[in-house]
Amino acid sequence: MNGTTPSTVKSAMRTIDIIEYVVARPAGVVAQEIAAGLAIPVSSLSYLLATLVERDYLARDGRRYLPGGALERLAAPRGSLSLADKVRPLVKSLRLQTNETASFFTRDGWQLEAIVTETAEQSLRYSISVGTRSPIHCLAAGKALLAAMPDAELDAYFAATALSAFTPGSITNEAALRAELSEVRATGIGRTREEYTPGICGLGMAVVMDGAAVGAFAVAIPMPRFSAELEARTIAKLKQAVGLFAAAEAPAP
Repeated sequence: MNGTTPSTVKSAMRTIDIIEYVVARPAGVVAQEIAAGLAIPVSSLSYLLATLVERDYLARDGRRYLPGGALERLAAPRGSLSLADKVRPLVKSLRLQTNETASFFTRDGWQLEAIVTETAEQSLRYSISVGTRSPIHCLAAGKALLAAMPDAELDAYFAATALSAFTPGSITNEAALRAELSEVRATGIGRTREEYTPGICGLGMAVVMDGAAVGAFAVAIPMPRFSAELEARTIAKLKQAVGLFAAAEAPAP
């Protein structure tokens, strides 16, 4: 040991110092004052401030930096957080661990709505915007949610919905989809293969609390990268995300 602080630790300490400095000045503070007050070079400070603003730990009003909404969410009781706020860190972790686009979907009637999404940083990737509504029978998250429905609700879905085709791989036959949903119920994993977007495979897993599905995590993988090894690793990470969410929501003993 030579007494030198590793750069990663130094960067972390600077980030904490910046947050504490701004929180102590709730009326806002300019970058030059932060740099002078914390003895941080302006070149290094600009990157740290940009990251903190992007992640909503700081907010910017003209030239002044103020505490951001993410700090309030960290301090808030978990029960007061929205579902999107609760799953966002888990979706980000899924994206980072798989290096593929990860999302969390909820049901909006007989459609899916993406409430959180993290797009892969690879050049070949799938992208979906928050708020996008998609057909439930063509996405992996949708199949996971369909499989989690009680039989009566699933019957109502088939009675009310036409299984439209979006690609040659779309399942448009009720018997075929029911057969696949039986398998999803057995494994917990929804799968799609170029059923909504050509060239994209999907894996999804529902979050079931007190017997009802609240949503589903999903990962979208371009066909050229899809392999048995990546599939197995992604499924393991989906199960981990679902388990972590369930553990966090469980009543305290």
